[in-house]
Amino acid sequence: MPIFWITVCLPWVIDAPAATPSGDRQTPLGIEETYRLDLLPRLKKSVKVGMVSSYDRSGGNDDGFSGKYSFLRKEDGGLVIADLQGPGMIYRIHAPLLIDDPIEFYFDGEASPRIRLKFSEVFEGTHAPFLAPLVSRGAGGHYSYVPIGYKRSCKIVVKAEKFYFYQINYAQFPNDSSIETYQSPVSETFLQHLEKAKESFSMTGSDITSFVAPPGAESTPHKVKKTLPAGQSMTLFETTKPGRIVGLKLRPAAAFAGKERDVLIRMYWDGDSKPAVASPVGDLFGYSFGDPASRSLLFGTSEGTNYMYFPMPYEKSARIDLVSERAGGPPLDIEAEVITVPVPKSPDEGRFYALWRRENPTREGVPFTFLKTSGRGHVVGSILQAQGKESGTTEFFEGDDRAIIDGQLAIPGTGSEDSYNGGWYDVPGRWEDRTSLPLSGCLDYKKPLGRTGGYRLMLTDAYAYRENIDFNIEHSPEGNRTPTDYAGVVFFYSQERPTADFSLPPAAARAVGAPEKVIFVPGWNTPIHSWSFHNATLEKKSEKIGEKSIRYLSLRAKGEDILGPHSIAFILDIPASGKYEVGLEALQGPDQGIVQIFQNEQPAGPPINLYAAQRKSSAPLPAGTIQALQGNNTMFVRLVGKDSNSGGLGLDLIRITLERAK
Repeated sequence: MPIFWITVCLPWVIDAPAATPSGDRQTPLGIEETYRLDLLPRLKKSVKVGMVSSYDRSGGNDDGFSGKYSFLRKEDGGLVIADLQGPGMIYRIHAPLLIDDPIEFYFDGEASPRIRLKFSEVFEGTHAPFLAPLVSRGAGGHYSYVPIGYKRSCKIVVKAEKFYFYQINYAQFPNDSSIETYQSPVSETFLQHLEKAKESFSMTGSDITSFVAPPGAESTPHKVKKTLPAGQSMTLFETTKPGRIVGLKLRPAAAFAGKERDVLIRMYWDGDSKPAVASPVGDLFGYSFGDPASRSLLFGTSEGTNYMYFPMPYEKSARIDLVSERAGGPPLDIEAEVITVPVPKSPDEGRFYALWRRENPTREGVPFTFLKTSGRGHVVGSILQAQGKESGTTEFFEGDDRAIIDGQLAIPGTGSEDSYNGGWYDVPGRWEDRTSLPLSGCLDYKKPLGRTGGYRLMLTDAYAYRENIDFNIEHSPEGNRTPTDYAGVVFFYSQERPTADFSLPPAAARAVGAPEKVIFVPGWNTPIHSWSFHNATLEKKSEKIGEKSIRYLSLRAKGEDILGPHSIAFILDIPASGKYEVGLEALQGPDQGIVQIFQNEQPAGPPINLYAAQRKSSAPLPAGTIQALQGNNTMFVRLVGKDSNSGGLGLDLIRITLERAK
C-alpha cells in the first residue's frame, strides 16, 4: 500500500498551515473542510470511504422499520451501530427518527465513552461537539457534519433495546496519518473554525467566492451581456491563461425555466474536445421539473440569478458555451458573470465534471446510474428529479442509493429521501414540500403528480474512489420494479478524463414529462381552498366497505350555507395546461346528496346523485370537464340537493381524477 503524508486539523488539535497555491500540498482534515471550499478539487488521501447504516441486508425494504438491521451486535445492554478502524474520521450522521436513549462513542479501545448524550441531543445543535450549523434538521431528517477523529478505533453504542434508521459516513486514512482522537472539551481552535463555518453557511445564496478561492488569491469578475438566438450557440467565457473559476452567475433564471430542457451549458478544460460539464441549464442549477427550486451553498437560484460556486481549476485554458436547441421563438437576452483567480490546477487536484443523465423509463431490475466511471476522483454532490408513471404514489422513492467503490459496496443507503438528508415522504411537516438547506434539500413533493426529487452536497463526506465507482439509486422498495422517469446530475472531480458518456439525448428526449392522468386524494395530499362553515362539518374518516378499508373526506351539511348551496373547493396542481375530464370517486349511501362540479361559478358537468340504499364505494363517476392552466387551479364541488329517499345531505369523497381530454 502506498504511503501518504497528511497534516490534520481537527476541533481538538492545532491549526494546519494555510494551503499553498500549487504543488503537492499538505491537506487539512476535519472541521476546516466544512468551510474551506477551495479544498474540494484536491484528490482525497483516504484509503477507504464508507457508510454503516440500517440497510436491509436481505435486499428488502426493512431499512430500519423493525430494527432488525439497525445494529451490528448487542453488547452490555446496548446496540453497537458502528465499529470503525482508524486512523479515521466520521463525517456525517443522519437519522429520520430520534429517540431519547443514550448514544456513546468509545475511542481507541477505551472502556469508558468520551461522548455520551441522548441520541436526540446529537441533533439539537447545542451539545458539544455537535453544534450548529454543522448540526441541523429539515425535510424530515436530522444530520450532523461535525468531523469526529479517531486514531485507532471508534465504537458507537446506542443504549436501547431497539433502534431504527441511521447512516454514518466515514473515511479511513493511512496508518501513519497524524489524526488525533477526539478530546473533550472542544478547543478554542474548534470554536474559531466553527465561526467560519457559520459564516459560510449563513451566506447561502450570496457570493461566497472568498471561501472558494485559495487563501490569498485575488479574484477577477468577467461580466458579459449577450443574446442567444434560437437554434444557435455562443461562448460565455474563454481564456487561454491558467487559473480556476470560483463563481458563475447566470441571469435571468426565468430564461431557462420551462419543461423543454432545450438550452444547454457546456464547459471545457485544457483543450479537451469533449465537455467536462454537459447539462440542460436549469437542471445544472437545481431546477425542479423546469422550475427554479434550489438554494444550496454551492448552486441554486437567488433573486432571479442562477449561481454556482464549485471551484473549477484548469492548467491552461477554459471555455463555457451556451447552446439553444429551440426551434424558434424570441432570442434570450443573457447576463453572465464568471469569477476567476490566477491559481492554476495543481497535480494533486482533479478537474471539475458535471454529468446529466436521464432514464425514461428506468429499466426493470436495474438501478438508475448517476455515475459509472473508472479512474481516480471523488463525487461531491448529486441532484435527482423523479417522475413516476402512476399518479398518486411515490413508492419508487423507497429505493436506496448505493455506491460500489473500487469493487466493494461502500455506501448502502436506506431510502431515497434519506440520501438527501430528509425523511418520511408524504408525512405532514416532513418530506412534503420544497425545502432548501445549505447542503441538502427537497426539490418538491407532489404526490398527485407522482413527482419528487432532492439534492445533496458532499463537502467532507465525498465518495472518493481510486480505481472506479458505480454510484446509483434504486427505483422501487426492492428489485427496481417500478418504471419511473429519473433525471439526475452528479458533480465530481476526476484526475483524468472520466470514462462515462457525456453525450446528451435530443431535445425531445430531454423534455419534462407530464402524466396524462392525475389522482387527487382530498384531505390527505390535496389542499382545501374553502368549505361551508355554516351548518356543516368536515372530517377525515376511514371505513371498511366489504373487505376494503377506505379513507375519505366527509362533508355533512344541513339546509344551506350563508351564500347558497353547501360546497367544498380544492386546489388542484395541474402538470400542464389543457382540458381535463373530471371523475369523482365517492361513497354512495342512504344519507348522501347530489353533487355537481363548478369552475368560475359555472357548472362544469351534470349533477351526480350519490344516494344508494346500501353503503358502497363507487367507481370514478364522470363529473364533467374543466379547462385548467399549469399550476394551481380551484375546483368547487357543490351539494346542489338530495334524492327524495336520502336521509341526509352528505358527501364522502375518496378521490378526484383528472384525465387529459382527447
